[in-house]
Amino acid sequence: MLRFLVRRVSGAMVILLIISAVTFWLFYAVPRDPAMMSCGKNCTPEALEQIRQNLGIDESIIMQYWHWLVGVFAGRDYGGYGYCDAPCLGYSFANSEPVFGTIMDRLPLTLSLAFGSAVVFLIVGVGAGMLAAVKQGKFLDKFASSVSLLGSSLQIYFVGYIAMYFLVAQLGILSQPSYTPLTENPAAWFSGLLLPWLVLSIIFTANYTRMTRSQLVEQLNEDYVRTARAKGLSRKNVFFRFAWRGAMGPIVTIFGIDLGVLIGGAIITESVFSLQGVGRLAIQAVDQSDLPMQLGVTVLAAGAIVFFNIIVDAVYALIDPRIRLA
Repeated sequence: MLRFLVRRVSGAMVILLIISAVTFWLFYAVPRDPAMMSCGKNCTPEALEQIRQNLGIDESIIMQYWHWLVGVFAGRDYGGYGYCDAPCLGYSFANSEPVFGTIMDRLPLTLSLAFGSAVVFLIVGVGAGMLAAVKQGKFLDKFASSVSLLGSSLQIYFVGYIAMYFLVAQLGILSQPSYTPLTENPAAWFSGLLLPWLVLSIIFTANYTRMTRSQLVEQLNEDYVRTARAKGLSRKNVFFRFAWRGAMGPIVTIFGIDLGVLIGGAIITESVFSLQGVGRLAIQAVDQSDLPMQLGVTVLAAGAIVFFNIIVDAVYALIDPRIRLA
């Protein structure tokens, strides 16, 4: 297992290095002057040249990337901007604040949104899929399949505004979406994010219901499952010991990818409910042509996806020992 994880972590580091290099080139090779965007309207030639030196953009793109990469691990001196401690992702063009610090300020909200919605769609989606598989061909199966098909066709921006109108404005059942740190007030944290959790989990719940059902139905028809039943094992024992375990592999894989994407920024959900998370930060960075912030959010999202893929591989190896031999 240790050798398996070492290989995966080493591969992940190479992937992140490639992603950061390509992303850096795409953002900084555009035909726009980053110094001009950082300098603002009342910019003098002297100030423009000083900013170019501070940002290091008077050098080649390769040297710029090298200095940026060194800054991530060892920190970097940005001249007039000051010294940026590691991990340093540069300074924002919009507010001259460190990119990493700004992302870390927004990250708790995004983490709360991602993990909260993940709990909802895992419990409801996997549970409904298991029920549909057990009751295959019966009313509950058809009902769960129909609801999941309807849910997968909905869009977050549509459901979000409808839910806000009826559940918050008209009926007053739920609180206005907001974010309060969990450590300050757990009740306010929960009530403020409950509606975004429910809305964000709708599409994921539908997908996990269909996926769980199809995987379990396939496993229940496997020869080894029928053999276990023929040997006298109870239906419950066969279901959880053999069929359920065999079906969880693909579900865990997709869950790791989905969770990494959510942590990278639930852009639409945060925009609909005006939550100031990483996704909202990414939109603001694009609107303001804030290249360092765009680069930082992109690298964070890629890192989250790669990290959770490693976690999924480890869990997959525990579920299916054959993976450790591959």
